[in-house]
Formats: sequence, structure tokens, C-alpha cells
Amino acid sequence: MDAKGMRDLEDKDLVKHIQSQRKELFGLRFQHATGELENTSGLKNTKREIARALTVARERGIDIDKA
Repeated sequence: MDAKGMRDLEDKDLVKHIQSQRKELFGLRFQHATGELENTSGLKNTKREIARALTVARERGIDIDKA
């Protein structure tokens, strides 16, 4: 999802999106560590997705840790 699409999300949906992307990143890191991950570009893409979402959240003043 691009930044424009994230800006259209409600605050609750944005927080859920960040949480789900963090879980996905954890799974990808685990697969990478065990040698099961074939497409390593997924790690980079997921990190960028999290960064985009966090940027939008910070612009709105949402505290992700408390939400």
C-alpha cells in the first residue's frame, strides 16, 4: 500500500496495519534465519511498508505504543 492509501485509512485501521506488518516482518525474519525464505526482497518491502505507515501515524500524532 502506498502512502496515499495509508492516509485514507482510519486511525484504528492504520494501527492494525502497522501491527500486521510487524508480525509479517517477524515471520519473514524467522524464515530467513532458518533458510526457508526464497524471496529476500520481501524483508525490504515490509520494512518500507512499516516505515511509510509509521510516518503517516506520526504526521497524525498517533502514539503507536499506546494504541
